[in-house]
Amino acid sequence: MTQMTNDPAVEDHLADCPTDNPHVLAFLRSAVSKCRPDKVHFCDGTESERDALYEKGIEEGIFIRLNQEKLPGCYLHRSDPSDVARVEKLTFICTPSEDDAGPTNNWWQDREAYAKLNEEFEGSFEGRTMYVIPFIMGPPGSPLAKVGVQITDSIYVVQSMGIMTRMGLLAWKQLGQSDEFTRCWHNTGELDPNDRYIAHFPYDNVIMSYGSGYGGNALLGKKCLALRIASFLGKQQGWMAEHMLILGVTDPNGEKTYVTGAFPSACGKTNFAMLQPPQKYVDEGWKVTTVGDDIAWMWADQVTCKMRAINPENGYFGVLPGTNYESNASAMESMSRDTIYTNVAMTEDGDVWWEGKTKEPPSGKIINWLGNEWTPDSDEKAAHPNSRFTAPMRNNPVLDEAADDPAGVPVSAIIFGGRRSNTIPLVFQSFNWIHGVYVGATLGSEGTAAAEGKIGSVRRDPMAMLPFIGYNVRDYLIHWFRMRKEMTDCPRIFHVNWFRRDPETGKFLWPGFGENMRVLKWIIARCHGGAGAIETPLGWMPRPMDIDLEGLRDVDGSDFDAKDFQALERVDGDAFKQEMLSQEELLLRLAGDLPKEMVFQRELLISRL
Repeated sequence: MTQMTNDPAVEDHLADCPTDNPHVLAFLRSAVSKCRPDKVHFCDGTESERDALYEKGIEEGIFIRLNQEKLPGCYLHRSDPSDVARVEKLTFICTPSEDDAGPTNNWWQDREAYAKLNEEFEGSFEGRTMYVIPFIMGPPGSPLAKVGVQITDSIYVVQSMGIMTRMGLLAWKQLGQSDEFTRCWHNTGELDPNDRYIAHFPYDNVIMSYGSGYGGNALLGKKCLALRIASFLGKQQGWMAEHMLILGVTDPNGEKTYVTGAFPSACGKTNFAMLQPPQKYVDEGWKVTTVGDDIAWMWADQVTCKMRAINPENGYFGVLPGTNYESNASAMESMSRDTIYTNVAMTEDGDVWWEGKTKEPPSGKIINWLGNEWTPDSDEKAAHPNSRFTAPMRNNPVLDEAADDPAGVPVSAIIFGGRRSNTIPLVFQSFNWIHGVYVGATLGSEGTAAAEGKIGSVRRDPMAMLPFIGYNVRDYLIHWFRMRKEMTDCPRIFHVNWFRRDPETGKFLWPGFGENMRVLKWIIARCHGGAGAIETPLGWMPRPMDIDLEGLRDVDGSDFDAKDFQALERVDGDAFKQEMLSQEELLLRLAGDLPKEMVFQRELLISRL
């Protein structure tokens, strides 16, 4: 056992700790001694605890109880107006050497970071309760499952972590007496944007977040552990932590195929993860199920030498604007109960509303996300563009039966997709794994509200992971290339773009949403050698005869024919040469560190163009 402190107040706070793990106790003694909370609450993840904390949150103005007949178990949370999104410029990778973090991360020398953050946390819980959250990322018993222990002063964080992770006593059981857990420090501070830090110490398996109460800045199991820390651990241990959905597709013969997909935020990722096939596919016997909507941990199975994946999360933290029963009925059902809504509008009868939920705002008094009365004539939006829902995975009506399987699911395809209004075709397949890694590494997307930056500008986002790689992007890409050696049968790699527009009218060329099933069907057939394609400079592309266009209509309701499809797949050589030039920004950031495979693939693409 670890030694007790000389401070009886610290020991009193830890008297009810549910674990005798000496490493956990040492961490908590340090946290309590430094932060000086009034009380310490050890979260057990029970239903009674959840209900009691919601009541406490309502009393403190943290939650608003919504209409329990319409939305049973649902609550509204409003974050500080300065605290509504990820803050990439204040997110740091803290290591001894700047080269460990690389050119795309904000680096902070680890000793300096510890000195500053220890100062911030000193006495930060005075007058506050310290909640201790034990949680598991991944199905219990999985070879990749990881345990974290988070301290926080936020009831919103406790309730959200209870949804997003496997939280409570089962985490202590999973950990046992091991020292392999992520130490997560969180305090909302004074919510001052000028005094806000999200710091990761990959070599120490430590996360310290101060000054924010929003989503991924405060729910430290999500992007912080499941991507930044996990990506570093994956490189060390020979697996991959990726910003990817996982879905299963069962064909009319009963054969199931699993695919993963990497899409930057607000690029249709959750809609694709919960894709609803058109009725003709349902009638034929097709079925799409969701394993995960945001994060995939993948490894090469040592027996089959094929890739497998688990979803480390236990819930969904999805973007709300534009989500409705037409675009994503499964998401709407998932958030129909036991959900936290963040930064949306509230109706007179205690329901919630956001732009795109219905064509017209509901009648009656509407309170916007800032707590002010709102009308359709108001200058601002009723809901914040990055408003969110936090919903349990178990609510999803199309949840895959293997979502909790510790062994994970076999991966047949990896799909990369960005939001591009021109140049990039609807779908193409890479020639091989190495080419596919290049395709993923040069992924570009037009800006969204989920991340800071200019909306509409093309942002290079390798594998949709640029804000989440916990180490040098050079080594990250090398790790992707090296994973090829671990597999005898690699997943096929594809690129999609649902957002191409007509250059004259500006309308979307592809109807999207459920109709994406037609592209997915072709992708799956390619994985099993059952669909045609032609070779192009970009990769293998379907011809109109290779894609099921029967009964398809465009966004205006007109018949969609082979000519329309050819417009979607058209590659303008001159335009793509400009695309190659625009990739230079990312490649130049790597300078002399660019992996040789990237150089070769770039030269090959230029020669083909």
